[in-house]
Amino acid sequence: MFPRSTNETFAQKLYQTFKNHKRFTKPKLSRSDFTICHYAGDVTYQTDLFLDKNKDYVVAEHQALLYASQCPFVSGLFLPSPEESSNKSKFSSIGSRFKQQLQALLEILSSTEPHYIRCVKPNNLLKPAIFEHKNVLQQLRCGGVMEAIRISCAGYPTRKTFDEFVDRFGLLAPEALDRSSDEVTACKRILEKVGLKGYQIGFTKVFLRAGQMAELDTYRSEILGKSASIIQRKVRSYLARRSFVSIRLSAIQIQAACRGQLARKVYEGLRQEASSLIIQRCFRMHIARKAYIGLYSSAISIQTGMRGMAARCELRFRKQTSAAIIIQSHCRKYLAQHHFINLKKAAIATQCAWRGKVARRELRNLKM
Repeated sequence: MFPRSTNETFAQKLYQTFKNHKRFTKPKLSRSDFTICHYAGDVTYQTDLFLDKNKDYVVAEHQALLYASQCPFVSGLFLPSPEESSNKSKFSSIGSRFKQQLQALLEILSSTEPHYIRCVKPNNLLKPAIFEHKNVLQQLRCGGVMEAIRISCAGYPTRKTFDEFVDRFGLLAPEALDRSSDEVTACKRILEKVGLKGYQIGFTKVFLRAGQMAELDTYRSEILGKSASIIQRKVRSYLARRSFVSIRLSAIQIQAACRGQLARKVYEGLRQEASSLIIQRCFRMHIARKAYIGLYSSAISIQTGMRGMAARCELRFRKQTSAAIIIQSHCRKYLAQHHFINLKKAAIATQCAWRGKVARRELRNLKM
């Protein structure tokens, strides 16, 4: 097809090959386009340059040369495929390579248990805290999530392994968890006790219809609620008892502290009273001593003054006596001297008079 094919002949070949396929349609106004009905919607493809882009222009010798490179990265980019190594002369196209890679991928997926992860964009602006409901719902519909949920709900949407089922709902029938029975028997006993119908027991899992998981969760919630009430009652009783014991110990400690405080206060009052008595006694003794010292000092001062005054009086009396004696002695001396002088004068006068008389007598006698 490649040597003489064109875009229109390639499109006509597709029309003839897939004209009865339900996913393939031909547009009305185009001779080289085709439409594929995807799950999310119809997509129209143009065959322009399909053939040119499908040709692989990598030369086999060049690929072998690059594969023989000493660089591991370069040699890893040009690994030869098994088909090319078996038939080197066969032409290799992009479509054939993609088909081979897709077949290898399907073989890998078939040998494993795939788990799909759907990535949903909350908004087209790629910004946080913005959630577009219509856009998210459209992505879920286009991704087949809604259809998968509908199909799953139509059959057995809930699937639990025996271990998970027993671990989650074992409390609905505690008697079924004895060590003598296996997990399958325990699951059957739990489901029979609850009274569910329409479930299926597989080789490794328990299959439940829509709504049965919610019913089991309701029973489980009721039992957990009752158990929680009992646990809460016990815990509250324990907390109340512990609180009472704590309050009682606190009250005893507070009473002991208050009594100790009162005793210390009474002791402090007694100590202050004793101290006040000692202070009063010392103060009174100090006041009495101070008064005594004042009186003593006053008495000494008075005695000193009196004695000084008496001494001064005695001194003055003695001075006066001495002065009187001196005056008396001078006066007596003067009187004695005056009397002596008077006597002397009188004696001299008498003597003179007598001598004059005698002299006159003698003179008279002489004259005579």
